[in-house]
Amino acid sequence: ESQQLGSPGWREPLDCVRASELCNQNSQCSSRYRIMRQCLSGGDKERSAMLASKECQGALEVLQDSPLYDCRCKRGMKKELQCLQNYWSIHMGLTEGKPPTHSCAGKPCNPCLDAAKACNLNETCKRLRSAYNSICSKATPPQPALAYQEPCSRKRCQKALRQFFERVSWELSYPLLFCSCPDQACAERRRRTIVPSCSHQERHKPSCLELRRTCRSDALCRSRLADFHMNCIRTPHTVTSCPHDNYHGCLMSYVGLIGSDVTPNYSDSSPFNITISLWCTCRGTGNQEPECDAFHRDFTHNTCLKNAIQSFGYGSEGGPLLATEPSSTVLPPAQPPIISKPAPSLHGNAIKPMDSACMFSTCANLQVGSLILSGDVCQVQKYIDLLSK
Repeated sequence: ESQQLGSPGWREPLDCVRASELCNQNSQCSSRYRIMRQCLSGGDKERSAMLASKECQGALEVLQDSPLYDCRCKRGMKKELQCLQNYWSIHMGLTEGKPPTHSCAGKPCNPCLDAAKACNLNETCKRLRSAYNSICSKATPPQPALAYQEPCSRKRCQKALRQFFERVSWELSYPLLFCSCPDQACAERRRRTIVPSCSHQERHKPSCLELRRTCRSDALCRSRLADFHMNCIRTPHTVTSCPHDNYHGCLMSYVGLIGSDVTPNYSDSSPFNITISLWCTCRGTGNQEPECDAFHRDFTHNTCLKNAIQSFGYGSEGGPLLATEPSSTVLPPAQPPIISKPAPSLHGNAIKPMDSACMFSTCANLQVGSLILSGDVCQVQKYIDLLSK
């Protein structure tokens, strides 16, 4: 049976012969393992040049998240030489290679890999993360009667993702999604956090308006989408482009969409130029194309969301400059937003304290929710306008 990859610390260290066998049963691990062996061939100068390449660094990134990373060899064991060769096939790359890293208090680090390690040290995080990875990576049994079938059980995958983010504390789940990346290999790992091949992508890209209609036909998805528009609304006259400069409210609303019909994700593997998008298109929408583009730009050109992600990953010091963009007209949500639970600040300097006792996501939602339920649309628009000032 094919084994799922796990982060360092995911199980008792294996001997490197067994670890190599497990790696070879996983297509992603085995292909990177072959690349890594090629990277280590040749003389010292040739090997150093190879290890500095993107291909070798990408292979090393994957192998650090495999059983080979923790494997051990015992003196006098059966197949000791083979065990040692397998051990050095990854650890020689770690000791001789010069992977591009950034500094964490003067020490080389990989925040995304550290987030995976931290998750695996927590039993709930480890169990639920393994569960959704297993479900989202499992192929559906072939059904000859169907002309086309999904490569995985999309609904089960999305349900498992919702359970993970609902039951695991944000201190452990958010770093997996919003970690800062020093290179493309790390950014690709971050993009794959939610197993987008199953949870995010489909064979054909639907219309963004059709995707929105599907979401609005479900009470939970409709509320989560309204919550996102409320808390990640591009707000002029604020430092961060977020309502009340509340990063956490926006990130909570973004995470709330994962596992829904409008599951967002990183659009590419760029480590610095972050772009979030939905799996949809506005081609062929005719005279509705402006409305379609406006909806999609709520994700692709959302400066509040982008700044919130960058602030979480890089902190309030030393990070990239805040993105800025001209403001645009934003319509009030069509449904009462879901009420988000208040949470502590992520970074003391990055998120400003509120004047009132509760977070914006709760206070604003209660206020707007009551106005919408009363049917006073004019008062809703006035309240939205007030928030934008």
